[in-house]
This record gives sequence, structure tokens and C-alpha cells, in this order.
Amino acid sequence: MTSFALNGEPVEVDVDPATPLLWVLRDSLGLTGTKFGCGMALCGACTVHLDGKAIRSCVAPVSRVEGKHVTTIEGLSPDSSHPLQRAWMEIDVPQCGYCQSGQIMSASALLTSNPHPTDADIDDAMSGNICRCGTYVRIREAIKLAAQSSGKGG
Repeated sequence: MTSFALNGEPVEVDVDPATPLLWVLRDSLGLTGTKFGCGMALCGACTVHLDGKAIRSCVAPVSRVEGKHVTTIEGLSPDSSHPLQRAWMEIDVPQCGYCQSGQIMSASALLTSNPHPTDADIDDAMSGNICRCGTYVRIREAIKLAAQSSGKGG
């Protein structure tokens, strides 16, 4: 059994400790907001937070989260009221939307560590997240809007 906090709630899963966290979240726990993109930690679609830091859940074995705190896109807010989620909607960031949960989770980790990022800070923090639709300019604008509107970042 692996025990950890998921979006603020304690959970236990009985899976092989080598199972990628992504598949535990999606298949065992039914949280499908975290997406499978590449399976090699290259695209960022599977980004979640582990103790507040952005990680790629497709390559993180569930054993890595034992006793720790995992936050998924579902855990940012129960009603899409998180400043990043509001900014994403206001700026109309997504086209297909597939990568957006990973984009938002990476942006949230950035704003937590740097509440007032420069364009260069945003580009650096988001460089590991690929958007096939190319909405990078709108992603940067939404991050800046969220930083301004929250007053303290993500």
C-alpha cells in the first residue's frame, strides 16, 4: 500500500510501487485531468505538484509520493476559481485544451515560487510544456494576468 495526500485528502492505493503516478491518478483514482502526452517527461501534459513542486507524473513511480502531498489540476480549486484558471478563461488560452492542465500546474508552481515573474522567467519555467496548438503568447499573458489579479501569485 502507498499512502499520500491527494488534493488535501488522504488516500491509499494498492498498486505496484513502480507504477507511474499518472496511471494511479487516472486509472486507480479516477482523476483524468492529468493527461498522458509522451510518457517520457518531455511534453508536460502530465504535470502535477509534489509537495508544491511541479513534477512529471508519467515518469514518477507512485512510491516516490509515499507520505507526501500531491496536487492535481482538480485540486487547484473545486470551482475553477484559482487565479490561473480564471485568467486562462479570460484570455481564452486553450484551443484543443489537451496540454492545458499541465500548463496550468507548471504555471502555478512558478507563481508560488515567483509571484511576479518576468517574461523570461515565464518562458524558462514553461519551456518544458509543449502546446501543439501554439498558444504560448496567450499562456504567458494569462500567467501575467493571474500574477496581477492574485496579488501573490499561484
